[in-house]
Amino acid sequence: MRDSIVKSVFMPPIAKGAPNAAEIFSALPVAALLVSPDNMIADANSRAEALLNMARTAIIGSDIARTVRIDEQNLRIQLWQSDKPLAAYDISLHAGRNAAIKADVMIAPLAEHEGWRIVTLHAQSLAQAIGGRRTAGGTRSAMGAAAILAHEIKNPLSGIRGAAQLLSGTASDTDAPLTQLICDEVDRIAALIDRMQDFTTERPLECAATNIYPVLDRAISIIGAGVGANVEVVRKYDPSLPPAKCNADALTQIVLNLLKNACEAARGGKKPSIRIETAFRHGVSVMLGEGKGNAVLPIEILVIDNGPGVPPHIRDDLFNPFISTKRDGQGLGLALVDKLVRDMNGFVQHTRDEAAGETIFRILLPMGQS
Repeated sequence: MRDSIVKSVFMPPIAKGAPNAAEIFSALPVAALLVSPDNMIADANSRAEALLNMARTAIIGSDIARTVRIDEQNLRIQLWQSDKPLAAYDISLHAGRNAAIKADVMIAPLAEHEGWRIVTLHAQSLAQAIGGRRTAGGTRSAMGAAAILAHEIKNPLSGIRGAAQLLSGTASDTDAPLTQLICDEVDRIAALIDRMQDFTTERPLECAATNIYPVLDRAISIIGAGVGANVEVVRKYDPSLPPAKCNADALTQIVLNLLKNACEAARGGKKPSIRIETAFRHGVSVMLGEGKGNAVLPIEILVIDNGPGVPPHIRDDLFNPFISTKRDGQGLGLALVDKLVRDMNGFVQHTRDEAAGETIFRILLPMGQS
């Protein structure tokens, strides 16, 4: 019965050679679901498969309220029991097998088929995050600041340190600790300048088809010998994952920074743990800008920790320089992660799953040709 109704909903083309409604539905540039009067999903397009991270065969026949899960009860009732056109903006929902996202939900009833409607899901917050992050305004500002600081500060620092070392040779027992303090502080400032100079280069990274698993395992072993010594590390690898097009050294630095942050965040809990997951994601792409077109980014790496998460007031600026939750933090680690990922034409994103109590950093990279 339902199959016949679906066929009647997707009418044949009016003009000879024109695409029919089913073909148009499949090609829609947004995630779209055809929902029956009993709230069962009767069809889904390819964008819905990508957003829900589920195959079309798994989506069809499932309950819309269970597939697109909304925590707020009143809103859930409004959306899934309404027979009128409805739009809900910027709501938090769980889309299929994915963590919580912010999205717009549009519902359009089909006038000639009572109870049937089209539901579209617009993950705008992700799109805005990609669009805003691709401009890299914060990182570009840091690059300019780094170049100025390196020129104006670093050279005089070597003179200050040299003078302090000369004074230490004739300093009294009382003054010797002060000269050592000068040397230590100069070294600390020089190290900060060195880190900032990482932002000054715009040379493209040399990327090649790379098996990411040796890179991930190497980073995990390094972290395990230091800050992650008492933190449980769980690997959930997709064994069928193809090579990624990336720079192995840059990816090592990226994963090291994310793992270090994850370990430090998780250590405050009773059972600190981090999880490294990989997956192949169909249909994920971003605009590169500057006339470079789009990049398809199917290689996903997740770094997940069970720490308390990033304070809400800095989440939107987390990848900007000098933003840090640590008392002695410099706020350059995640900014460098962002720059290195973008230099490989990839994308990095932060999300928080409050229901699971987890913080998630997602890296998306292009696929390499093996």
